[in-house]
Amino acid sequence: MNIIDLAHQAYAPKTSALRSERSTEHQLFSEITAQLRNTASRLPAAFPKFAEAVHANRAVWTHLATQVADGDNALSDDLRARIFYLAEFTAFHSRKVLKGEADITPLIDINTAMMRGLNPKEEI
Repeated sequence: MNIIDLAHQAYAPKTSALRSERSTEHQLFSEITAQLRNTASRLPAAFPKFAEAVHANRAVWTHLATQVADGDNALSDDLRARIFYLAEFTAFHSRKVLKGEADITPLIDINTAMMRGLNPKEEI
């Protein structure tokens, strides 16, 4: 790409719509879940990339746990508790997955359920 192409790209009108918070979260879960699936299917050769995907997934869940632990969070207490529990499970299960003691499928299933909750009209 040359300098003129870069300038056109930088100054071209942006046609993408603004994303909602739920849409952004859905996209994040979608990308991480795809990374988990893709790298898991190429084990053991792809173990470094697989470990990165597991770590990224755990980081997202840790962030969610800190968000729902905040007393000012607008979600119901029940939903906040469930999300916090899933974050704890994800951290625990991720360690087992990386040690080769557990399968990645439960983490993929949890992420898929979250995507359904974030966008219940979409088939995943």
